[in-house]
Amino acid sequence: MATADNNQTLSVTPTNVIIEEGSKNQSIRMGDDGSEERVSYSDNSIFYCTLQWTFKNESDAGTIFDFYHNAGYGNGNAESFKWTHTDSHTYVVRFDGPLDRHLTATNSVRFGFPRVRLRVLGRIAD
Repeated sequence: MATADNNQTLSVTPTNVIIEEGSKNQSIRMGDDGSEERVSYSDNSIFYCTLQWTFKNESDAGTIFDFYHNAGYGNGNAESFKWTHTDSHTYVVRFDGPLDRHLTATNSVRFGFPRVRLRVLGRIAD
């Protein structure tokens, strides 16, 4: 069970969850004779979700933008918060990288975030 730094929930549904990535903090060194030295720094797994939000209205885009830039939410990559995944679970996450917001001006202005990476720190018990 994880606890967020800020008790705020990002609940704007992404258009797509384009990548769910899992890894371990490990090093493998190969010897000249083909042998391997394997080191696991932890038994814990590291998870990331990469999302897309396309064609969002100004309100939803503002919410996502605020979660990244506001010190009371994500504060860039520094603070964790809650995120409601499309799998109906709530996770504790933080941003992992910059936030790019795109603007499409057609009949009405639409905003998009083509690639937002979240580091998953744990799941809230539902």
